[in-house]
Amino acid sequence: MKRDKQLKKAVDFQGEWDVIVIGGGATGLGAALEAATRKYKTLLLEMSDFAKGTSSRSTKLVHGGVRYLAQGDISLVLEALRERGLMRKNAPHLVKNQSFIIPNYEWWGGPFYTVGLKVYDMMAGKLGLGPSIHLSKEATLEALPTIRQDGLTGGVIYHDGQFDDARLSVNLAQTIIDYNGVALNYMKVSGLTKGEDQLVDGVMAIDTVSGKEYRFKTKSVVNATGVFTDDILQMDEPGISPRVVPSQGIHLVLDHDFLQGDHAIMIPKTDDGRVLFAVPWRGKVVVGTTDTLIEEASLEPRALESEIEFVLNTAGRYLTRPPKRSDVRSIFAGLRPLAAPEGDDKKTKEISRSHKVMVSLSGLVTITGGKWTTYRKMGQDTIDKASLVGGLDDRDCITENLPLHGFLKNMDMDDHLYVYGSDAKAIKDMMIDHPEMAEQLHDQMDFTVAEVVWACREEMAITLDDVLARRVRALYLDARAAIEMAPKVAAIMARELGEDEDWQVRQIEEFTSLAQGYYLEG
Repeated sequence: MKRDKQLKKAVDFQGEWDVIVIGGGATGLGAALEAATRKYKTLLLEMSDFAKGTSSRSTKLVHGGVRYLAQGDISLVLEALRERGLMRKNAPHLVKNQSFIIPNYEWWGGPFYTVGLKVYDMMAGKLGLGPSIHLSKEATLEALPTIRQDGLTGGVIYHDGQFDDARLSVNLAQTIIDYNGVALNYMKVSGLTKGEDQLVDGVMAIDTVSGKEYRFKTKSVVNATGVFTDDILQMDEPGISPRVVPSQGIHLVLDHDFLQGDHAIMIPKTDDGRVLFAVPWRGKVVVGTTDTLIEEASLEPRALESEIEFVLNTAGRYLTRPPKRSDVRSIFAGLRPLAAPEGDDKKTKEISRSHKVMVSLSGLVTITGGKWTTYRKMGQDTIDKASLVGGLDDRDCITENLPLHGFLKNMDMDDHLYVYGSDAKAIKDMMIDHPEMAEQLHDQMDFTVAEVVWACREEMAITLDDVLARRVRALYLDARAAIEMAPKVAAIMARELGEDEDWQVRQIEEFTSLAQGYYLEG
């Protein structure tokens, strides 16, 4: 589905929407999908691209939260483990089983973590992904050949989920459209409209592509804007106190040689009490993360030098080959939209990751907190509230057992097109019919011309950043390679979107400037 068709559908609609969702990240997509599948007239508006912010910058894990178990947040762990199982069931082409190993360097580590993870398994129940097992030193070294041997006593293996966050966002937007909802990127909400009773009855939104402003009337408005939640709340009630604390997490992407296997590493407690992961992902290794309080939210947050040094130094203490700055293929930062704590300030790692649904006096429904794993439950809880506020008919939730767009079991995970699920066949057919579409975009990456064409025709991509960062994941896998392939991709997109050479030049300049923040000098 091209963006212009979605725009026309939104603009031509003369009636009143049942639900308008502001925000096209995990939370907003989950809420809009919940509304659309209940057959409410649903419009989703995203100011940039789907998952442009936090939702494309995760650790790529679908998890119950081992550390939340350690903190005693049992209800959050139970909810997340259940949702992990549902994600795996509803999007098997994107969510897969990932084994993690906790290396033990203390005599008590093995028994301690084995017992804790057995509880984790038990809580997952029938939706579990595999049993936790204690490993000998020899078995740990065989599974993790690059782990530091000095002082190693053994390890514990457990299972969680892994996925491609931006690709899931695209599939969610497509599923919303499949259920007759409208999902629009590059449509920035500029204000809320209210009736004589001072209740919210619509939004004003600017199409950032054309500059035109539109008004959309609705029975219920959902604010699902993540770290930008307070911007919408200020439109509703100027001067209101902040509801969200942005916490930054960064990830470094290294070559797969740093692990040399299929198992991920989980370091349960670093110097400052954080958790560090090294996870295989799409032929690379994602290492992170940090938890740093940030004062101002941004669509393009940048890693702090202290965060970079922390991740490099911590990883270097556990790997036989300590990573250097020159080994980093890409670095990306994301902002978690944590619910602001009440009372005394808390450290960010101690702020609950559970979500909250609030209703303002104006009827504006706001969802804060949460994480990717619980996106579906967050959407369900939000639309339960929004339907009540908007006076909508009470309708059953069906998303627990809803196959998402692209649903396909038993994908060949060695084929880089696996993330397209059932759409992969159409992309391969394009290559068969037009052999030039099978050409690789870069000699170090598998991505092809056909994927760029598909992104423009079927996934509402309209900028180089949309394609290279979130449709194919080149920017997040190797920033320098992404810059090198930018001119070729711009030319393909220009042909598909009917743009001229000036557009190509502007896109290449803008993307190159952005991508330079994704690699390290020296």
